[in-house]
Amino acid sequence: MSRQGGLPEHERGGLPDPAQGRRDRSGVTSAGILLFRRQAGRLDVLLAHPGGPLWQTKDLGHWTIPKGEVEPGEDVLAVARREFAEETGHEAVGDALIPLGEIRQKSGKLVVAWALEGDLDPASARSNTFTIEWPPRSGRYQAFPEIDRVAWFEPAEARRRLKAAQIPFIARLEAALAGTAPDPSPGAGETLP
Repeated sequence: MSRQGGLPEHERGGLPDPAQGRRDRSGVTSAGILLFRRQAGRLDVLLAHPGGPLWQTKDLGHWTIPKGEVEPGEDVLAVARREFAEETGHEAVGDALIPLGEIRQKSGKLVVAWALEGDLDPASARSNTFTIEWPPRSGRYQAFPEIDRVAWFEPAEARRRLKAAQIPFIARLEAALAGTAPDPSPGAGETLP
């Protein structure tokens, strides 16, 4: 998480001030890890739900892979591992990373991701926190978890929960596990919004 302006990256770029329109996040890069597990022939992926008061009532289409902003000069993979640890309270252990490539979100932010096989008990996940003035203009500051919960989902349900721009990461993981390469041409597989 980059702490510019006292807000986590999903608060700064995720829900714009209606008076200002959507924030342009082009030029910003985030890196993350999509943890996956295979149990009894079934694939599950671990997704994170953004914390904070702006996200309490948002569910479908608002989950994300654990990720955070890359600052100039930082190693992108190191950032992905750090952000996974910050947002789940668990290290991303292992070197068998599967590159999932990159996507561009509606805000213009570039997201680079890797998949890693592992397991994590969602009940044991703990996220770092951020502090904001809440309610706005109240003069009161409150701390909120950057991620309020994580959960395992099968790919079909993960596609419903994820931000639309991140859905291709699921297809890329499935293709990598099946030993095939997804078709990167426009209109093939998943559409980027």
